[in-house]
Parts: sequence; C-alpha cells; structure tokens
Amino acid sequence: MRKATTLTVAGVLTGAALAGCGGSTPAPAPPPTPAAPAPAAPEKPPTMAPGPAGRTPVFERRTTGGGSVEKVVALTFDADMTADQGPRAASGERFDNPELVAALRRLKVPSTVFMTGRWAEEYPAQAKAIGADPLFEVANHSYSHHAFSSPCYGLPVVEKTAMARDVERAFTAFRKAGVRNVVPYFRFPGGCYDDKALSALAPANVTAVQWDVVSGDAFATDADAVAEQVLDGVRPGSLVVMHCTRSAAPATEAAVRRIVPELRERGYRFVKVSELMDDRP
Repeated sequence: MRKATTLTVAGVLTGAALAGCGGSTPAPAPPPTPAAPAPAAPEKPPTMAPGPAGRTPVFERRTTGGGSVEKVVALTFDADMTADQGPRAASGERFDNPELVAALRRLKVPSTVFMTGRWAEEYPAQAKAIGADPLFEVANHSYSHHAFSSPCYGLPVVEKTAMARDVERAFTAFRKAGVRNVVPYFRFPGGCYDDKALSALAPANVTAVQWDVVSGDAFATDADAVAEQVLDGVRPGSLVVMHCTRSAAPATEAAVRRIVPELRERGYRFVKVSELMDDRP
C-alpha cells in the first residue's frame, strides 16, 4: 500500500511539472461516432392469403363490410405481346404505347402495368423506364399471353403443368430487362381462369388481379366511347382494365386524357393496385 501511494504522488508531481514547463495534458478521446441507422427495408406489397386448398387468391376491387369505401380507383394497363408477334413487331407494328405512358406521367396518375415477358423482351428500355418510375408498378401478365383456361378468345392454351413456369419466365424477363418495382401480382390473359388454373398457379406465389370495370378499349377507335364506359362504371374502390398497346388499343391515350380529370372532379384519387389492395387505415 505504501509503494502504490508513492507512485501515485510521483505521477501527480510529474504531471504538474510538465504543465509548469508548457506541456499540456492530453485531450480526452472524442466519443465514438454513432453508426448510421440501417436503411428501412422496403415495405412488401400486400397480397391475399391463398384460397381453398391453397389455390391462388383472386382480387377484383376494394370493398368493405357494408360501409362506405374511400373514393379511390386503380387504372391498370395490360402490355400484351405474344411470342409469335415478333415478326409483326419487326415489320413495324407497335405493341408499345409511349404516348400513353407520357400522358400518365403528365397527369401524375399512379398506375399498375401488367406486362408480358415477351413485351419486356421486345421493349427492354421502356420496360426498365416504367419499372424505375415511382409512379408505376409492374405486375405479371404471363410470358406470352397464352390462355390459362379454354375457351378464351381463341388464345393458345398453356398446359396446366407449365403454368407456374410460364409466370416465372415472365418474372425472369423482367429481371433481365432491369425492371424494378415488380409486384407479386398476376393477371390472366383474357381474364380467363378456372379452379384448375388457380391450383396450378399456386407455386408461383402470386395474387391474381382481375377487375370490375371493363374499359372496352381493346381494338376501339372511339376514345369518347371508351371514356364514357369507364366513367359510367367506376365506383369507389374500382379496378379498371385498359391496354398499353398502340396496335390493339389505339384510343386509350386519348380516353385517359378525358377519364382522369373527370374522375378527379368527382373526388376520386388514383392509386396503384398495391394501394387498392391494402385497405389498412
């Protein structure tokens, strides 16, 4: 104990001597820089629980249990293209519609684009730009727009054993094109499905998305007629099906330019399918 005390006193005297000769005591070490908070994980898009026997669930519109529904509406656009339409695209037929996409941007309309894998392969730059724009989300419309049940408007039919693979092939095409903001939603080509298709699609882990308002824009040339059909059909929570292909739906862009301001005048707010499906307060 006496030796320890002597050392302590000597240390104090040495420190005082250094201070008297112009020395300085060392500055305290700075506190450690707090680690930057980890970025929040992006919120997963809402999905529906599987149906009976694990079948793929189907969403058509937002509803409530008898109460009023917020005046929201989702405009959705199918970017259709089949595998055998490559030669037609090469000869100049347009299966894209950049004017429509530009109009949605000008009008600031959040939208969901249901894209076929073949469309993403044909127009990779457009697919990537749509997926990178926070105004849009990209959903799956199969790889080649073949039917998942028959009859279905004369479309070729996907074998039941190949249905889940077909959906995954489309998602793969999106990844190869660099498409971001892809949501786990699927739209049956032609809207055609049955219980066998819902069972066969279960391994794909998607929510099927239908609609309650048919725009009638497919092959239509009268934009006002398309607009009137949508305006007459929309109710709070509605989901509208339209198309994003110039050759098959040439009047859609003009119809949208009328639909959007009129619905906003009625008090409607436009949302993506992910928000429409998410009815949390």
